[in-house]
Amino acid sequence: MAFEDLFRAANISASGLAAERMRMEVVANNIANAHSTRGPDGNPYRRQHLVFASMVNGSGAPTGASGLHGVQVVEKLEDPGEFPRIYQPGHPDADGEGFLAMPNVFLPMEMVDLMTANRAYEANVKVMQMFREQMEQTLSILR
Repeated sequence: MAFEDLFRAANISASGLAAERMRMEVVANNIANAHSTRGPDGNPYRRQHLVFASMVNGSGAPTGASGLHGVQVVEKLEDPGEFPRIYQPGHPDADGEGFLAMPNVFLPMEMVDLMTANRAYEANVKVMQMFREQMEQTLSILR
């Protein structure tokens, strides 16, 4: 494995770390707003999620391992799902029938997303640790 391949692996891993960190921030924001019944637009909070894409060589198409350059966040989307409604007639945001529209955030789903992002983040940290160890071994050999 050439030095260029090692640095490419580290760069790919670094892009994965950044993307998964952003994913964890979005999930944390979803959890924090799980009970926000009125946002700036007057509607309940809408769950958000990220769309990832592979970064490839300049031609736009991967040409084998050398064409891959990591992952990037290409878009943050709102979940268009329906707002769950609960009966809570005393709430100031309840409609005329006493029903309250709640955010479309479901905590079990958010926890699965958070665990998945955490595992991917840990895997990328392991790659970075291996890169560091290989660089340290190379430097000790060169001394």
